[in-house]
Amino acid sequence: MNEQPVFETALAAMQWLKKEGYTEDFNLEADCIRAGALRVNPADFTIDHVFRFEGNTDPGDEEVVYGIASEKAQTKGIHFSAYGVYADAMTDEMIRKLR
Repeated sequence: MNEQPVFETALAAMQWLKKEGYTEDFNLEADCIRAGALRVNPADFTIDHVFRFEGNTDPGDEEVVYGIASEKAQTKGIHFSAYGVYADAMTDEMIRKLR
């Protein structure tokens, strides 16, 4: 993973990633990431940046911002998600990739 700055908010991390060229809005599916019609399997993308944020008053307010790149699909994008109790259901391969 590349050296990265530290941010106070998920919004600040997403804004920085967009400036760095991570322009797609990736949605997480059980076995891939998706941006519109583009589907990228775990073997075909890398996690370049991970920013985790915990809520100040509620431990359930945990979120993570990923900067994701796919050389094969020639794209870079962002995935924003809850983690912990509210994490999405995924295949084992996706779970290993996003850890």
